[in-house]
Amino acid sequence: MNDAWAVDKRQARRSFEDTAATYDASAVLQNEVCRRMLGRLDYIRLEPALVLDAGSGTGNAVGGLLARWPRARVIALDFALAMVQRARARRPWWRKLLERNGPRLAALCGDLEQLPLAPGCAGMVWSNLAVQWVNEPQRAFGEMHRVLAPGGLLLFSSFGPDTLKELRAAFEGVDRHTHVNRFVDMHDIGDMLVACGFADPVMDIEVVTLTYDDVRGLMRDLKAIGSHNVTRGRRPGLAGTSLLAQVTRNYEAFRRDGKLPATFEVVYGHAWKPQPRVSPSCRPVIDIRPR
Repeated sequence: MNDAWAVDKRQARRSFEDTAATYDASAVLQNEVCRRMLGRLDYIRLEPALVLDAGSGTGNAVGGLLARWPRARVIALDFALAMVQRARARRPWWRKLLERNGPRLAALCGDLEQLPLAPGCAGMVWSNLAVQWVNEPQRAFGEMHRVLAPGGLLLFSSFGPDTLKELRAAFEGVDRHTHVNRFVDMHDIGDMLVACGFADPVMDIEVVTLTYDDVRGLMRDLKAIGSHNVTRGRRPGLAGTSLLAQVTRNYEAFRRDGKLPATFEVVYGHAWKPQPRVSPSCRPVIDIRPR
């Protein structure tokens, strides 16, 4: 990855820390994708003892995961402490007192590219719109594979390369800085999953278009959920009035029926961590691959 397009994790963490209080009210798309992912669980036969919510944000999936598996424990993990604290608050203290086998919800601050969990501890890894914030997606998927138990499931969503294509086009050529994060193609994600050892990856795409009265409304929403530009090649200070005016003029070319569209390409995927292969004599089978 070109270093200019790499995510500045320190800035990304700060952005999510600053917006934790406003996130839930503004994350309309994120909450809708979460709802649709929860609906997909109806078609999955799995009874995990522990579910890792990798990149949990404020924990919008916590209630659904706990309800789906009443006997499971859920770990809400995020790299922004303020988000973790809000996820932990999803479970009232009095409910924790009624849980005989200990609290069913734990909250943990950590990085998807270096999960602070033991190998094989989770029966399922759930990740809703978080993978796009890592610099090495294959490393993150490798970590998810590591913490999954054999037979465990990874279910995730991310943004594809057509996300915010109108905003990217509006910024094209206005200066030498990066202005919109880059996102990984679905086919590349599938290749990464296979390379990490996952079996039977299934991917699909859904295009969602939000509409705005003006460009400032879109930028305001992105900022409210901490999803504004955090690439290392971003402009070091605030954009000038003339630049914003040029971007606004460029974006007007996309106006339809009085509204400005903002495209989000949502990538859904799931894959399994296979059971170890054994020979007829019940000995493990080890694949030897040439370099």
